[in-house]
Amino acid sequence: MTAADAASRGAESAPGAVAVGRKAKPPNRRHPPSMVRRLVVLHAVLSAAVLLAGGFALSAFFTQASTAAFDARLAQDVTDLNAGTSVDETGAVAAPTLTDARTTQVYSGKYWELATAAPGGGLKPIARSRSLWDAPDIDLPTGGVAQVAASQGGPVFYDGRGPAPIGQGPVPPGAPIKDEPVRIAAEQVRITGVPDPVIFLVAEDRTPIDATIRTFETSVGLALLVLLAMLIAGVVLQVRVGLRPLFQLRREVADVRTGKADRVAGDFPAELEPLASELNALVTHNQEVVERQRTHVGNLAHALKTPLSVMSAEAQATPGPLSDVVRRQADVMREQVDHHLRRARASARQQGGGERTEVAPLLEELALTLERIFRDKGVEVDWRCPDDLFFHGERQDLLELAGNVMENACKWCRGRVRVVAAPQSASELTLAVEDDGPGLAAADRDQVMQRGERLDETAPGSGLGLSIVDELARAYGGGVALTDSSLGGLRVTLTLPRVDA
Repeated sequence: MTAADAASRGAESAPGAVAVGRKAKPPNRRHPPSMVRRLVVLHAVLSAAVLLAGGFALSAFFTQASTAAFDARLAQDVTDLNAGTSVDETGAVAAPTLTDARTTQVYSGKYWELATAAPGGGLKPIARSRSLWDAPDIDLPTGGVAQVAASQGGPVFYDGRGPAPIGQGPVPPGAPIKDEPVRIAAEQVRITGVPDPVIFLVAEDRTPIDATIRTFETSVGLALLVLLAMLIAGVVLQVRVGLRPLFQLRREVADVRTGKADRVAGDFPAELEPLASELNALVTHNQEVVERQRTHVGNLAHALKTPLSVMSAEAQATPGPLSDVVRRQADVMREQVDHHLRRARASARQQGGGERTEVAPLLEELALTLERIFRDKGVEVDWRCPDDLFFHGERQDLLELAGNVMENACKWCRGRVRVVAAPQSASELTLAVEDDGPGLAAADRDQVMQRGERLDETAPGSGLGLSIVDELARAYGGGVALTDSSLGGLRVTLTLPRVDA
């Protein structure tokens, strides 16, 4: 385990925190809606439009059919009224009562009237059903008598207003007596012995047919809503089942990225099989590139460290001012080589993306080791970590990160160190190390993160521990934060990448 930066700690006199090494997160960008959502919404809109058009068409057809059947009954009543009408010796028109008993009941909703054209364009009644009582004449169509006369070979059908049926209650005094919708059939006929054409009018309350149409429309509307819901549920199921291989491919790629698998496996449809093959080829190529980078890093380390070791040995063998300068510069060069090689190895491992390390066993191992090392001081390391917490990286790197910080805390504590590892998000974890030592002043926290910086030159160490932690945390896209500890000393919090168990 690398030596921690134990000598870089001084008395903490002011609160504050220093966070270093954390990569800035890109701004949140709105992602386009998922394929499932697009397909479902598109299908729902199209289905709703089709069903709405179908609903209007069904309503129109039903209304037309119901009205046509209603008009057929009115036409038959006009025919019966015409057939039963007679002319006596004086030329007076005698109209029979229709077989429908409602025509004899006042304001029953069924009415008939015989009339001739009046000079002013209105009607001159000849005979009326008893159901009309003292109500005004039956309405003429918009075109008046001329429109009725223009219809040859059949009656004219139109809507009007009639007296309120008895079932609707009495008509209030002073209120218009025509306040109910009626359907009217009117036909002009010439009768032998009568000088003027006779207009036959039959009217019937259309409230029942309107209620039937409304009931039909409500039933159709509810049925279409249920059908729309079933269609949407069906397309959701269809899309889920149809896109299941795509979801499987996404899970396979995620397993490769997090180190759970070496390559994309599984049987995929013909449309996705080429994509799976290309992804496997990309993973293989990436692994080869990472391996070459590691090889180059190792070769470079051996190529540089051997000459540096020779220079240091020769300088020690030949004491003198020049030898001291050479030895010091060789040590500086060796530290720089270690620094950059460590960053290169961590970056290469992060790009590989296939390593994952369980955190809890490693913390247990470090705690036992440090308690043995500092047993004379009576250090107690209290660590806590979920069993399913995994670091997205190599074990050696996590050992170096946690080891440096925990060793540093053990050197400066009075006897108690607390380590807590926990998930921060789906892709991050935090490792917090606290001690009950003297702490570190907020003004000095920036300085201790520099390589080789030591606030206490009398303490053992090289001043590299926290800088090594900073470098590795940066290489993994994480960071280091120095804050006050609730135990009274310093709290060092590492933010590192995480993968699922």
